[in-house]
Amino acid sequence: MTTSAEHSLLEEQIAHWREYLRRRRAIDARDVAELEDHLRDQMGELTGAGLAGDEAFLIAVKRLGSLDALSREFAHEHSERLWKQLVMPPDVHPGSARREMLVVLLLAVVSAAAFKLPVLFGYDFDQPHGFYARNFSLFALPVLTGYFAWKRKLDAMTWVWLALAFAAAGLFANVYPFVTAGDTLVLTALHLPIAAWLIVGVAYVGGHWFASEERMNFVRFSGELFIYYVLIALGGGVLTAFTLMMFSAIGIEAEWLAQRWLVPCGAMAAVIVGSWLVEAKQSVIENMAPVLTRLFTPLLALVLLAFLATMLWTGNAIDVKRDVLIAFDLLLALVVGLVLYAASARDPKAPPDFFDRLQLLLVVSALAVDALALASITARISEFGFTPNRVAALGENLILLLNLAGSAWLYARFLRGRGSFAALEHWQITYLPVYSLWAAFVVAVFPPLFGFK
Repeated sequence: MTTSAEHSLLEEQIAHWREYLRRRRAIDARDVAELEDHLRDQMGELTGAGLAGDEAFLIAVKRLGSLDALSREFAHEHSERLWKQLVMPPDVHPGSARREMLVVLLLAVVSAAAFKLPVLFGYDFDQPHGFYARNFSLFALPVLTGYFAWKRKLDAMTWVWLALAFAAAGLFANVYPFVTAGDTLVLTALHLPIAAWLIVGVAYVGGHWFASEERMNFVRFSGELFIYYVLIALGGGVLTAFTLMMFSAIGIEAEWLAQRWLVPCGAMAAVIVGSWLVEAKQSVIENMAPVLTRLFTPLLALVLLAFLATMLWTGNAIDVKRDVLIAFDLLLALVVGLVLYAASARDPKAPPDFFDRLQLLLVVSALAVDALALASITARISEFGFTPNRVAALGENLILLLNLAGSAWLYARFLRGRGSFAALEHWQITYLPVYSLWAAFVVAVFPPLFGFK
Protein backbone atom coordinates (compact mmCIF):
# COMPACT_ATOMS: atom_id res chain seq x y z
CA MET A 1 0.00 0.00 0.00
CA THR A 2 1.40 3.40 -0.94
CA THR A 3 2.00 6.18 1.59
CA SER A 4 -0.73 8.25 -0.02
CA ALA A 5 -3.22 5.39 0.30
CA GLU A 6 -2.26 4.83 3.93
CA HIS A 7 -2.74 8.51 4.68
CA SER A 8 -6.14 8.50 2.96
CA LEU A 9 -7.27 5.45 4.96
CA LEU A 10 -6.05 7.01 8.20
CA GLU A 11 -7.92 10.26 7.52
CA GLU A 12 -11.04 8.21 6.81
CA GLN A 13 -10.69 6.46 10.19
CA ILE A 14 -10.28 9.81 11.95
CA ALA A 15 -13.35 11.15 10.11
CA HIS A 16 -15.44 8.18 11.33
CA TRP A 17 -14.17 8.72 14.88
CA ARG A 18 -14.94 12.46 14.67
CA GLU A 19 -18.47 11.85 13.34
CA TYR A 20 -19.23 9.31 16.04
CA LEU A 21 -17.93 11.68 18.70
CA ARG A 22 -20.18 14.47 17.46
CA ARG A 23 -23.22 12.38 18.32
CA ARG A 24 -22.43 12.68 22.03
CA ARG A 25 -24.85 15.26 23.40
CA ALA A 26 -22.50 16.79 25.97
CA ILE A 27 -19.75 17.45 23.42
CA ASP A 28 -20.13 20.21 20.85
CA ALA A 29 -18.09 21.07 17.74
CA ARG A 30 -15.44 23.01 19.73
CA ASP A 31 -14.89 20.03 22.02
CA VAL A 32 -14.58 17.66 19.07
CA ALA A 33 -11.94 19.91 17.48
CA GLU A 34 -9.99 20.03 20.76
CA LEU A 35 -10.11 16.25 21.14
CA GLU A 36 -9.05 15.74 17.54
CA ASP A 37 -5.99 17.93 18.18
CA HIS A 38 -5.11 15.72 21.17
CA LEU A 39 -5.65 12.62 19.06
CA ARG A 40 -3.37 13.83 16.29
CA ASP A 41 -0.67 14.85 18.82
CA GLN A 42 -0.76 11.37 20.32
CA MET A 43 -0.61 9.78 16.88
CA GLY A 44 2.38 11.97 15.96
CA GLU A 45 4.28 10.78 19.01
CA LEU A 46 3.43 7.14 18.32
CA THR A 47 4.32 7.21 14.63
CA GLY A 48 7.54 9.00 15.58
CA ALA A 49 8.33 6.01 17.83
CA GLY A 50 8.02 3.68 14.84
CA LEU A 51 4.37 2.55 14.89
CA ALA A 52 2.30 2.27 11.73
CA GLY A 53 -0.45 4.83 11.18
CA ASP A 54 -3.40 2.49 11.89
CA GLU A 55 -1.70 1.15 15.03
CA ALA A 56 -1.02 4.71 16.23
CA PHE A 57 -4.66 5.61 15.64
CA LEU A 58 -6.01 2.71 17.70
CA ILE A 59 -3.63 3.32 20.60
CA ALA A 60 -4.29 7.09 20.58
CA VAL A 61 -8.06 6.53 20.69
CA LYS A 62 -7.57 4.09 23.58
CA ARG A 63 -5.50 6.64 25.49
CA LEU A 64 -8.17 9.32 25.08
CA GLY A 65 -10.63 7.02 26.83
CA SER A 66 -14.16 5.79 26.15
CA LEU A 67 -16.69 8.15 24.62
CA ASP A 68 -18.99 7.74 27.61
CA ALA A 69 -16.18 8.83 29.93
CA LEU A 70 -15.42 11.77 27.64
CA SER A 71 -19.06 12.81 27.67
CA ARG A 72 -19.19 12.73 31.47
CA GLU A 73 -15.95 14.70 31.70
CA PHE A 74 -17.11 17.40 29.32
CA ALA A 75 -20.56 17.59 30.93
CA HIS A 76 -18.85 18.16 34.27
CA GLU A 77 -16.32 20.71 33.02
CA HIS A 78 -18.82 22.63 30.88
CA SER A 79 -21.95 22.26 33.01
CA GLU A 80 -22.75 25.98 32.80
CA ARG A 81 -22.69 25.85 29.00
CA LEU A 82 -24.79 22.70 28.99
CA TRP A 83 -27.47 24.29 31.17
CA LYS A 84 -27.58 27.28 28.83
CA GLN A 85 -28.06 24.91 25.89
CA LEU A 86 -31.06 23.38 27.63
CA VAL A 87 -32.71 26.80 27.47
CA MET A 88 -31.37 27.88 24.07
CA PRO A 89 -30.32 25.11 21.64
CA PRO A 90 -26.72 25.38 20.40
CA ASP A 91 -25.90 26.80 16.99
CA VAL A 92 -29.34 28.45 16.74
CA HIS A 93 -29.70 32.17 16.22
CA PRO A 94 -31.60 33.68 19.20
CA GLY A 95 -34.02 35.51 16.93
CA SER A 96 -34.80 32.33 14.99
CA ALA A 97 -35.30 30.37 18.22
CA ARG A 98 -37.69 32.99 19.62
CA ARG A 99 -39.66 33.03 16.37
CA GLU A 100 -40.03 29.26 16.43
CA MET A 101 -41.07 29.37 20.08
CA LEU A 102 -43.80 31.90 19.26
CA VAL A 103 -44.98 29.73 16.36
CA VAL A 104 -45.13 26.70 18.65
CA LEU A 105 -47.10 28.57 21.31
CA LEU A 106 -49.52 29.84 18.65
CA LEU A 107 -50.00 26.32 17.27
CA ALA A 108 -50.54 24.96 20.79
CA VAL A 109 -53.31 27.52 21.28
CA VAL A 110 -54.79 26.62 17.88
CA SER A 111 -54.82 22.92 18.82
CA ALA A 112 -56.48 23.64 22.17
CA ALA A 113 -59.04 25.95 20.53
CA ALA A 114 -59.80 23.35 17.86
CA PHE A 115 -60.76 20.93 20.62
CA LYS A 116 -63.33 23.38 22.04
CA LEU A 117 -64.66 24.62 18.69
CA PRO A 118 -67.19 21.77 18.13
CA VAL A 119 -68.94 22.77 21.38
CA LEU A 120 -70.18 25.89 19.56
CA PHE A 121 -72.00 23.59 17.12
CA GLY A 122 -73.66 21.48 19.79
CA TYR A 123 -71.12 18.67 20.12
CA ASP A 124 -70.50 18.11 23.81
CA PHE A 125 -67.69 15.98 25.15
CA ASP A 126 -70.08 13.84 27.21
CA GLN A 127 -72.56 13.06 24.41
CA PRO A 128 -72.84 9.36 23.55
CA HIS A 129 -72.56 9.66 19.74
CA GLY A 130 -68.77 9.51 20.03
CA PHE A 131 -67.86 12.62 18.04
CA TYR A 132 -64.90 13.47 20.27
CA ALA A 133 -63.81 9.84 20.51
CA ARG A 134 -63.69 9.51 16.71
CA ASN A 135 -61.97 12.83 16.15
CA PHE A 136 -59.66 13.00 19.16
CA SER A 137 -56.48 12.66 17.10
CA LEU A 138 -57.64 15.18 14.50
CA PHE A 139 -57.47 18.15 16.85
CA ALA A 140 -53.71 18.02 17.44
CA LEU A 141 -52.06 15.85 14.76
CA PRO A 142 -52.93 18.06 11.75
CA VAL A 143 -51.50 21.04 13.64
CA LEU A 144 -48.38 19.06 14.51
CA THR A 145 -48.03 18.04 10.85
CA GLY A 146 -48.29 21.70 9.88
CA TYR A 147 -45.51 22.55 12.32
CA PHE A 148 -43.15 20.00 10.80
CA ALA A 149 -44.14 20.96 7.25
CA TRP A 150 -43.30 24.60 8.10
CA LYS A 151 -40.06 23.72 9.84
CA ARG A 152 -38.88 21.34 7.09
CA LYS A 153 -39.90 23.90 4.42
CA LEU A 154 -41.96 21.40 2.44
CA ASP A 155 -43.14 22.36 -1.02
CA ALA A 156 -46.73 23.36 -1.75
CA MET A 157 -47.65 20.03 -3.35
CA THR A 158 -46.58 18.09 -0.25
CA TRP A 159 -48.68 20.45 1.88
CA VAL A 160 -51.66 19.66 -0.35
CA TRP A 161 -51.17 15.88 -0.08
CA LEU A 162 -50.84 16.06 3.70
CA ALA A 163 -54.00 18.17 3.94
CA LEU A 164 -55.90 15.75 1.68
CA ALA A 165 -54.80 12.81 3.83
CA PHE A 166 -56.21 14.45 6.97
CA ALA A 167 -59.36 15.47 5.10
CA ALA A 168 -59.89 11.82 4.13
CA ALA A 169 -59.35 10.79 7.75
CA GLY A 170 -61.96 13.33 8.88
CA LEU A 171 -64.46 12.08 6.30
CA PHE A 172 -64.13 8.43 7.30
CA ALA A 173 -64.47 9.39 10.96
CA ASN A 174 -67.58 11.52 10.55
CA VAL A 175 -69.55 10.53 7.43
CA TYR A 176 -70.30 6.93 8.37
CA PRO A 177 -73.60 6.39 10.26
CA PHE A 178 -72.10 4.63 13.26
CA VAL A 179 -74.29 2.91 15.82
CA THR A 180 -73.94 4.61 19.20
CA ALA A 181 -71.18 2.88 21.19
CA GLY A 182 -70.89 0.26 18.43
CA ASP A 183 -67.81 -1.87 17.82
CA THR A 184 -66.87 -0.17 14.54
CA LEU A 185 -67.07 3.26 16.21
CA VAL A 186 -64.69 2.11 18.94
CA LEU A 187 -62.35 0.56 16.35
CA THR A 188 -62.32 3.81 14.40
CA ALA A 189 -61.47 5.78 17.55
CA LEU A 190 -58.60 3.39 18.35
CA HIS A 191 -57.14 3.03 14.85
CA LEU A 192 -57.45 6.53 13.44
CA PRO A 193 -54.55 7.92 15.54
CA ILE A 194 -52.29 5.08 14.32
CA ALA A 195 -53.13 5.83 10.70
CA ALA A 196 -52.75 9.59 11.21
CA TRP A 197 -49.35 9.17 12.85
CA LEU A 198 -47.98 8.01 9.48
CA ILE A 199 -49.03 11.38 8.01
CA VAL A 200 -47.13 13.13 10.80
CA GLY A 201 -44.12 10.96 9.98
CA VAL A 202 -44.12 12.02 6.33
CA ALA A 203 -43.98 15.67 7.40
CA TYR A 204 -41.34 14.98 10.06
CA VAL A 205 -38.92 13.39 7.58
CA GLY A 206 -39.42 16.25 5.13
CA GLY A 207 -41.22 14.06 2.62
CA HIS A 208 -38.29 11.59 2.42
CA TRP A 209 -40.20 8.68 3.90
CA PHE A 210 -38.31 6.02 1.95
CA ALA A 211 -34.95 7.07 3.43
CA SER A 212 -34.15 4.50 6.12
CA GLU A 213 -32.19 6.88 8.35
CA GLU A 214 -34.97 9.48 8.26
CA ARG A 215 -37.54 6.86 9.18
CA MET A 216 -35.40 5.75 12.12
CA ASN A 217 -35.16 9.39 13.20
CA PHE A 218 -38.95 9.48 13.30
CA VAL A 219 -38.93 6.36 15.46
CA ARG A 220 -36.55 8.09 17.88
CA PHE A 221 -38.72 11.19 17.87
CA SER A 222 -41.86 9.16 18.63
CA GLY A 223 -40.28 7.51 21.65
CA GLU A 224 -38.90 10.77 23.02
CA LEU A 225 -42.26 12.52 22.48
CA PHE A 226 -44.03 9.82 24.48
CA ILE A 227 -41.64 10.37 27.40
CA TYR A 228 -41.94 14.16 27.23
CA TYR A 229 -45.72 13.90 26.98
CA VAL A 230 -45.92 11.73 30.09
CA LEU A 231 -43.73 14.21 31.99
CA ILE A 232 -45.87 17.13 30.84
CA ALA A 233 -49.02 15.21 31.81
CA LEU A 234 -47.66 14.55 35.29
CA GLY A 235 -46.81 18.23 35.68
CA GLY A 236 -50.23 19.18 34.37
CA GLY A 237 -51.86 16.85 36.88
CA VAL A 238 -50.03 18.57 39.73
CA LEU A 239 -51.02 22.01 38.38
CA THR A 240 -54.66 20.94 38.09
CA ALA A 241 -54.68 19.57 41.63
CA PHE A 242 -53.28 22.84 43.02
CA THR A 243 -55.80 24.83 40.98
CA LEU A 244 -58.73 22.85 42.42
CA MET A 245 -57.28 23.17 45.92
CA MET A 246 -56.91 26.96 45.70
CA PHE A 247 -60.45 27.50 44.40
CA SER A 248 -61.82 25.09 46.97
CA ALA A 249 -60.12 27.15 49.70
CA ILE A 250 -62.39 30.10 48.84
CA GLY A 251 -65.52 27.97 48.60
CA ILE A 252 -65.66 27.52 44.80
CA GLU A 253 -65.84 24.07 43.21
CA ALA A 254 -63.80 24.24 40.00
CA GLU A 255 -64.03 20.64 38.76
CA TRP A 256 -65.79 21.89 35.62
CA LEU A 257 -62.77 24.07 34.84
CA ALA A 258 -60.43 21.09 35.05
CA GLN A 259 -62.68 18.65 33.20
CA ARG A 260 -63.78 20.93 30.35
CA TRP A 261 -60.80 23.24 29.91
CA LEU A 262 -57.53 22.50 31.69
CA VAL A 263 -57.24 18.76 31.03
CA PRO A 264 -58.56 18.45 27.43
CA CYS A 265 -57.04 21.69 26.13
CA GLY A 266 -53.77 20.96 27.91
CA ALA A 267 -53.70 17.46 26.40
CA MET A 268 -53.96 18.92 22.88
CA ALA A 269 -51.42 21.68 23.45
CA ALA A 270 -48.96 19.27 25.08
CA VAL A 271 -48.62 17.35 21.80
CA ILE A 272 -47.28 20.46 20.08
CA VAL A 273 -45.14 21.68 22.97
CA GLY A 274 -43.71 18.21 23.63
CA SER A 275 -42.77 17.82 19.97
CA TRP A 276 -40.99 21.17 19.98
CA LEU A 277 -39.09 20.19 23.13
CA VAL A 278 -37.90 16.97 21.51
CA GLU A 279 -36.82 18.90 18.43
CA ALA A 280 -35.05 21.62 20.41
CA LYS A 281 -33.29 19.47 22.98
CA GLN A 282 -32.34 16.33 21.06
CA SER A 283 -28.92 17.83 20.26
CA VAL A 284 -28.24 18.64 23.92
CA ILE A 285 -29.39 15.72 26.08
CA GLU A 286 -29.21 11.97 25.59
CA ASN A 287 -32.26 10.19 24.23
CA MET A 288 -34.23 8.57 27.03
CA ALA A 289 -36.10 5.91 25.05
CA PRO A 290 -33.01 3.68 24.49
CA VAL A 291 -32.06 4.12 28.16
CA LEU A 292 -35.50 2.92 29.28
CA THR A 293 -35.23 0.09 26.76
CA ARG A 294 -32.21 -1.26 28.64
CA LEU A 295 -34.22 -1.17 31.86
CA PHE A 296 -37.50 -2.69 30.69
CA THR A 297 -36.24 -5.37 28.28
CA PRO A 298 -35.22 -7.85 31.01
CA LEU A 299 -38.25 -6.96 33.17
CA LEU A 300 -40.74 -7.48 30.35
CA ALA A 301 -39.01 -10.70 29.29
CA LEU A 302 -39.42 -12.05 32.85
CA VAL A 303 -43.10 -11.05 32.88
CA LEU A 304 -43.78 -12.82 29.58
CA LEU A 305 -41.94 -15.96 30.66
CA ALA A 306 -43.87 -15.99 33.95
CA PHE A 307 -47.14 -15.59 32.05
CA LEU A 308 -46.32 -18.46 29.67
CA ALA A 309 -45.28 -20.71 32.56
CA THR A 310 -48.53 -19.92 34.40
CA MET A 311 -50.61 -20.71 31.32
CA LEU A 312 -48.88 -24.07 30.91
CA TRP A 313 -49.24 -24.87 34.62
CA THR A 314 -52.92 -23.94 34.92
CA GLY A 315 -54.06 -24.82 31.41
CA ASN A 316 -56.12 -21.61 31.23
CA ALA A 317 -56.61 -20.08 27.80
CA ILE A 318 -56.60 -16.36 27.01
CA ASP A 319 -60.01 -14.77 27.54
CA VAL A 320 -60.91 -13.22 24.19
CA LYS A 321 -62.65 -9.99 25.19
CA ARG A 322 -62.16 -6.56 23.63
CA ASP A 323 -60.35 -5.04 26.61
CA VAL A 324 -58.11 -8.10 26.95
CA LEU A 325 -57.27 -8.10 23.23
CA ILE A 326 -56.41 -4.40 23.32
CA ALA A 327 -54.16 -4.97 26.33
CA PHE A 328 -52.35 -7.87 24.63
CA ASP A 329 -51.88 -5.90 21.42
CA LEU A 330 -50.44 -2.99 23.41
CA LEU A 331 -48.11 -5.40 25.20
CA LEU A 332 -46.86 -6.89 21.94
CA ALA A 333 -46.52 -3.41 20.42
CA LEU A 334 -44.41 -2.49 23.44
CA VAL A 335 -42.09 -5.39 22.65
CA VAL A 336 -41.75 -4.18 19.06
CA GLY A 337 -41.05 -0.70 20.39
CA LEU A 338 -38.31 -1.98 22.69
CA VAL A 339 -36.65 -3.75 19.76
CA LEU A 340 -36.91 -0.58 17.67
CA TYR A 341 -35.40 1.73 20.28
CA ALA A 342 -32.65 -0.73 21.08
CA ALA A 343 -31.79 -0.74 17.38
CA SER A 344 -31.91 3.06 17.18
CA ALA A 345 -29.17 3.45 19.81
CA ARG A 346 -26.94 0.55 18.76
CA ASP A 347 -23.86 0.63 16.58
CA PRO A 348 -24.82 -1.76 13.73
CA LYS A 349 -21.18 -2.83 13.33
CA ALA A 350 -20.66 -3.76 16.99
CA PRO A 351 -20.45 -7.50 17.79
CA PRO A 352 -23.30 -9.29 19.63
CA ASP A 353 -23.44 -8.85 23.38
CA PHE A 354 -25.51 -10.05 26.34
CA PHE A 355 -28.22 -7.44 25.78
CA ASP A 356 -28.77 -8.73 22.23
CA ARG A 357 -29.46 -12.16 23.70
CA LEU A 358 -31.92 -10.61 26.13
CA GLN A 359 -33.65 -8.92 23.19
CA LEU A 360 -33.95 -12.25 21.38
CA LEU A 361 -35.40 -13.86 24.52
CA LEU A 362 -37.95 -11.04 24.74
CA VAL A 363 -38.93 -11.37 21.08
CA VAL A 364 -39.29 -15.16 21.26
CA SER A 365 -41.40 -14.89 24.43
CA ALA A 366 -43.64 -12.29 22.77
CA LEU A 367 -43.88 -14.51 19.70
CA ALA A 368 -45.14 -17.40 21.84
CA VAL A 369 -47.71 -15.15 23.58
CA ASP A 370 -48.89 -13.82 20.22
CA ALA A 371 -49.29 -17.37 18.86
CA LEU A 372 -51.41 -18.31 21.89
CA ALA A 373 -53.53 -15.18 21.48
CA LEU A 374 -54.06 -15.99 17.81
CA ALA A 375 -55.10 -19.55 18.69
CA SER A 376 -57.67 -18.20 21.18
CA ILE A 377 -59.01 -15.67 18.66
CA THR A 378 -59.28 -18.31 15.93
CA ALA A 379 -61.09 -20.70 18.26
CA ARG A 380 -63.49 -17.92 19.30
CA ILE A 381 -64.25 -17.06 15.66
CA SER A 382 -64.82 -20.75 14.82
CA GLU A 383 -67.26 -21.10 17.71
CA PHE A 384 -69.15 -17.78 17.63
CA GLY A 385 -68.46 -16.29 14.19
CA PHE A 386 -66.96 -13.06 12.96
CA THR A 387 -67.32 -9.73 14.74
CA PRO A 388 -65.49 -6.44 14.05
CA ASN A 389 -63.41 -6.79 17.22
CA ARG A 390 -62.34 -10.36 16.52
CA VAL A 391 -61.42 -9.69 12.91
CA ALA A 392 -59.49 -6.55 13.86
CA ALA A 393 -57.67 -8.45 16.61
CA LEU A 394 -56.94 -11.31 14.21
CA GLY A 395 -55.40 -8.95 11.65
CA GLU A 396 -53.36 -7.01 14.20
CA ASN A 397 -51.99 -10.14 15.82
CA LEU A 398 -51.07 -11.62 12.45
CA ILE A 399 -49.19 -8.41 11.60
CA LEU A 400 -47.42 -8.49 14.96
CA LEU A 401 -46.67 -12.20 14.54
CA LEU A 402 -44.98 -11.61 11.19
CA ASN A 403 -42.95 -8.71 12.58
CA LEU A 404 -41.85 -10.66 15.65
CA ALA A 405 -41.06 -13.79 13.63
CA GLY A 406 -38.90 -11.81 11.21
CA SER A 407 -37.16 -10.07 14.11
CA ALA A 408 -36.49 -13.38 15.89
CA TRP A 409 -35.06 -14.93 12.72
CA LEU A 410 -32.78 -11.97 11.98
CA TYR A 411 -31.69 -11.67 15.61
CA ALA A 412 -30.80 -15.38 15.70
CA ARG A 413 -28.78 -15.07 12.47
CA PHE A 414 -26.95 -12.05 13.88
CA LEU A 415 -26.10 -13.83 17.14
CA ARG A 416 -24.81 -16.85 15.22
CA GLY A 417 -22.64 -14.65 13.01
CA ARG A 418 -24.61 -15.41 9.84
CA GLY A 419 -26.23 -12.01 9.40
CA SER A 420 -25.78 -8.35 10.21
CA PHE A 421 -27.58 -6.19 12.72
CA ALA A 422 -28.25 -3.72 9.92
CA ALA A 423 -30.58 -6.31 8.33
CA LEU A 424 -32.65 -6.44 11.53
CA GLU A 425 -32.77 -2.65 11.72
CA HIS A 426 -33.84 -2.42 8.07
CA TRP A 427 -36.59 -5.00 8.66
CA GLN A 428 -38.00 -3.05 11.58
CA ILE A 429 -38.15 0.36 9.93
CA THR A 430 -39.41 -1.09 6.62
CA TYR A 431 -42.26 -2.82 8.45
CA LEU A 432 -43.45 0.31 10.26
CA PRO A 433 -45.99 1.54 7.64
CA VAL A 434 -47.80 -1.81 7.78
CA TYR A 435 -49.33 -0.88 11.15
CA SER A 436 -50.62 2.46 9.90
CA LEU A 437 -51.92 0.97 6.64
CA TRP A 438 -53.81 -1.73 8.55
CA ALA A 439 -55.23 0.93 10.88
CA ALA A 440 -56.37 2.96 7.84
CA PHE A 441 -57.99 -0.18 6.41
CA VAL A 442 -59.91 -0.75 9.65
CA VAL A 443 -61.11 2.88 9.69
CA ALA A 444 -62.17 2.93 6.04
CA VAL A 445 -63.47 -0.61 5.39
CA PHE A 446 -64.68 -2.15 8.66
CA PRO A 447 -67.68 0.15 9.32
CA PRO A 448 -69.51 -0.58 6.03
CA LEU A 449 -68.30 -4.19 6.05
CA PHE A 450 -69.98 -4.83 9.40
CA GLY A 451 -73.00 -2.60 8.89
CA PHE A 452 -71.64 0.27 11.06
CA LYS A 453 -72.41 -1.79 14.19
